[in-house]
Amino acid sequence: MVEVRLFATLRQGREKSYQFEDGQAPDGAAILETLGIRQDEVKIFLINGHHSDLSAPIEEGDVISVFPAVGGG
Repeated sequence: MVEVRLFATLRQGREKSYQFEDGQAPDGAAILETLGIRQDEVKIFLINGHHSDLSAPIEEGDVISVFPAVGGG
């Protein structure tokens, strides 16, 4: 099982987290496509708390955290 956690504006119209069975999420790009998130919406992509590339392979037991660019004033 792979857990994907979404943060901030990426949660709008979506759940806070999703679970994927082994093989359903071969890499970050596939996860984003499945969840309907454009790659340009993602600023930070973490695998098990470490910055990662969307093309990095996802393995059983990984926890993925996805953050958008956050604006502020």
